[in-house]
Order: sequence, then C-alpha cells, then structure tokens
Amino acid sequence: MRIVQLRKSRLFKLVAAALCIIPLIYIVFLQSSHEDIKFSAFSSKKVKTKPQLVSELGNFDPRNVADRTGAGEGGRPHILRDDQQNDASQTLTEFGMNMVCSDEISLSRSIPDTRLAECKHWNYPEDLPKASVIIVFHNEGWSTLLRTVHSVINRSPPQFLEEVLLVDDYSNKDHLKGRLEQYITRFDGKVRLIRNKEREGLIRTRSYGAKEARGEVILFLDAHCEVNVNWLPPLLAPIYRDKTIMTVPVIDGIDFKTFEYRPVYQGGHHYRGIFEWGMLYKENELSQKEAKKREHNSEPYKSPTHAGGLFAMNRDYFLSLGAYDPGLLVWGGENFELSFKIWQCGGSIEWVPCSRVGHVYRGFMPYNFGKLSQKKKGPLVTINYKRVIETWFDDKFKEYFYTREPLARFLDKGDISEQLALKERLGCKSFEWFMDNVAYDVYDKFPALPPNLHWGELRNVASQNCMDTLGHGPPSLMGMSHCHGFGNNQLIRLNAKGQLGVGERCIEADTQGIKLVFCRLGTVDGPWEYDETSRTLFHRVHKKCVALHPQTSHLSLMPCDTVNTYQQWTFKELQPKY
Repeated sequence: MRIVQLRKSRLFKLVAAALCIIPLIYIVFLQSSHEDIKFSAFSSKKVKTKPQLVSELGNFDPRNVADRTGAGEGGRPHILRDDQQNDASQTLTEFGMNMVCSDEISLSRSIPDTRLAECKHWNYPEDLPKASVIIVFHNEGWSTLLRTVHSVINRSPPQFLEEVLLVDDYSNKDHLKGRLEQYITRFDGKVRLIRNKEREGLIRTRSYGAKEARGEVILFLDAHCEVNVNWLPPLLAPIYRDKTIMTVPVIDGIDFKTFEYRPVYQGGHHYRGIFEWGMLYKENELSQKEAKKREHNSEPYKSPTHAGGLFAMNRDYFLSLGAYDPGLLVWGGENFELSFKIWQCGGSIEWVPCSRVGHVYRGFMPYNFGKLSQKKKGPLVTINYKRVIETWFDDKFKEYFYTREPLARFLDKGDISEQLALKERLGCKSFEWFMDNVAYDVYDKFPALPPNLHWGELRNVASQNCMDTLGHGPPSLMGMSHCHGFGNNQLIRLNAKGQLGVGERCIEADTQGIKLVFCRLGTVDGPWEYDETSRTLFHRVHKKCVALHPQTSHLSLMPCDTVNTYQQWTFKELQPKY
C-alpha cells in the first residue's frame, strides 16, 4: 500500500510539473511564431486531406458528358444572318455585346474543356467548404446573366454550392424586374436575388453581397461568364487548407460578337498578375523561382495581384480585412487594394490552373456612372488609385505612381484614416517587403522609375498650340491642338533618363514623324534632351530637334536651329480645373 501511495505521489508531482511547463511552452510558441500567424483565427485547426493526383478520373470530374448540337455549342462561334445585323448592332450599343447572338445560344450550352490534361486526375477533399457565388449586375443582358447562373448550377458539385446570390445594382431594364424574380424560382431557392435601393457601383455592391452571403466561402463572378468543367473544387481546396488564401481561376475569353469560347493564354504557360506604376493591371509569365515550388504543373501558384473580376475567399476573412475600402467609388483599383491588403497583412493569393472560367470582354462600357461620378471632382478611377497608393505604398513607391500620373497629386482622395488604422491594427508589412518578397518580377517589365525633369503641356512657341495624342493610342503620329490645360492627351513628361512620354506610353521619332509608341518593356530611358536656354527638344541618336511645320502642323525631326521658334518648346505644369 505504501509503495502504491508513493507511486501516486510521484505521478501527481510529474503531472503538476507538466501542467506548469505547458503554458510556458505555449507562450514561447506564440512569441516565436506570432509573426507568421497574424490571422490564426482563420488558420486550419486540424490536419486536412490534401488534393491527390490519381491515375483515374478525379472524384468530382464529370463522367459520360453528352454531346450537344445547336447554336454556339462546344463554344463555337455563332454567326448571324445578314438580316439580323442591324438588330445586333443596336444591342452592341445598348449592352456592349451582341445580345441577338447570345439570345440564340442555349443558356446551358456546352463549352470546350480548356484545362491541362493533368487537371482531370485530381481527387479533392470530400468536406470542402460551401460557397456563395455572388454575381453583381447592372442592366445586364438577359441571356448572358442567366447563362452565367446556369453554368454555375450545372457545373458545380451541389454539396459545395450554398447559393448563387444575384445582387442588382439598381437596374432599370424591365427584363431584370418581375421576369427575373419569376425565372429564378425554378432553382428551388438555390438562387437568391437582392437589390440595391440606389446605384452603388461594383465595389460597394460586392461588399454588400459578401455581408448578405450565407456560404463559408464567397466567390465573385462577373455577370457575363461561363464556368468550365469541375471549376469549383480547385478554388475551394486551397481555402480549405488555409483560410487566408484568395484563389483566382484562369480566365478564358468569350467573344462579345460571336460568343466563341477560347483560351486567352498560350497553352502550357502560366501567368500571374502584376502592375505597372501608373496602376494599370498587367501579367507576367510565371518565373522559374515560383514554378519550382510546385510538384505538379497543374498545382496552384502564388500571384502578387489579380484582375479583380473573379476570385474566391473565406467570407469571415474577407470581412475581417474590412471588405473593400468603402471610399473606393464604382470600380477601378479595388483589385489592387484587396491584393496589397491580403499580402501585406498576412494572407496570400493563389492562381488555380485547374479552375477555368470564360468571361465576355465587352467592346466598351455600355452605361455611365450617373450620380456616382458627380460625388468626386476628377477621374474616379485615378482617385481610387490614389486612395490605394496613399494607404498601401511606402513614400518611395508613391513617387513612382505620381511620376506616371502627375495630376493625381491634385486630386482629393478623401479620408483614409480608417484604412490606415486598419493597416496598423492588423500589423501589416511594408510595401517594400511586398515588392522584395512577392512582386519582385514587376521590375522585369517595369523597373524603378527616375523622376520627371519636366511635365505638363508641351507648347510650341511659334504656334502657341500644344503637342497632343489627339486621343489616339499607339502606334500613332502625335499632333497639335489648342492648349486646353486639362486631360491626359496633352500631359507630356520627360524623365531624368531621357524618356519622353504620355503616361505609360513613349514618344519616339522616325522618318514618318513624331510618334506615340509602346515603351520598350524593361526600360525607363530614352534619347531625348531638353535645353531650357534654347528651348529645343533634342534627339541624341538622330542629332536633330523636334520641329513643327508652319503650314501642315506636322511634327518631325529637323536640323537644329535655336532661333527658329517652330523648334522652340516650353513645358508648363498643368493645374487641373476640378
């Protein structure tokens, strides 16, 4: 009995000691790993099944897909009759796409499987989270909107689809009223419709949709998409593993005139989202550094940014980041704001090659922003960009933006104090960390920018008119027009390394004259030199100066004549009339 009591006593002491040590170990662990688990509340709490590559068809890949015939089936282009062309042109003007063509194509048409062959052989976990697919629309065409819905319903495992949530941003077209409400009843509650009481724009409407969604994951689609074969499980699997990951499908193109479905990207190549310093979205081929991190070619990979239209996130995580900045109006810049916020504040973005979604790229935006455009003075998209860079960029990188967009310095970005407080509260990393560790390949195409030596109107002394793009894109001849003191067409910049340009485009010279061209990727230099004394613009390679022809107003290079006023130019910084 005494031996038993002694053993119990020793056991008690060992247990007590262990209980004292465990909290200390836990505290040390938290201190050592705090930097890596800023969003521990959203991290996986148990070991979860990983996707597995198998020899047979994957567990959610469809079997025995039936062939279909008819207009546009198989993603083939649908060509209208000659007598339909006038009606088609009217719908192009009204909707930005050929709705006559779309209306003749089945809402449940078949499309080509554009995935890598390897994608057919993934087994995904059986307990993936359920998703709310959120589709924001404003005055969308009937068949394009409903084809988006049908494709989601038809090609998603029902156990992972919580709902399709349609969010109407104050449409005024009759077909989107009672007819739509009646139509979606056929989906037995799987499709819900909510409406804004006034026009809010894409950004705020998406945040509204996220708050109203019922799924654990929110998945945003544009209102003119067609999801491809087994598109949903590959997007959910990374979020299932780590709830701080945003997943992005690879986007295919749907022609806005013929509705032909075809890949956008070159076969066998992977791309990821980057940006240029004026905040235009661009893409770069996946580097070997990133490719080597994956065991299989079809696995997801990290990306600095996303295009903005199509992505999935854990709902609670999205809302914990403040959703979209509510100060961003209508659309533009929200993809960068969310990308920078995710990466700098502890999350990541993954592009998913095995999830393909077709998207109609419209010929133009078929509607204006109404009263929303009157709430701010100046270009709304540029104001949005300014809010983003003033919140998330370090000072050095802000200057890169203002070098490309000098007028943005004068725009009112609004109050960003709440965004800066959120950044502080989440303990977010610097933009320099983001560039060094995530977006390092931006520099491949868009190196660090030298400052502008001169910018503004470039006025000819003789004519008192200004050099102007005349609204033409590159490649095109530069022209002359009345100096109007606003707009980007006359905003000419000359940087410290001799690059003359307009925004992200460059100005060059050849035998035809002075031209607006695409800047050579990976370069920031140029051949130009401005002499403030003689007021001549000198081309160092051709050894000539820019001259205006007195009769034709044609711009060309001529042997330099410093007293000829048709070769004299003055830069005048613009003051926006907002």
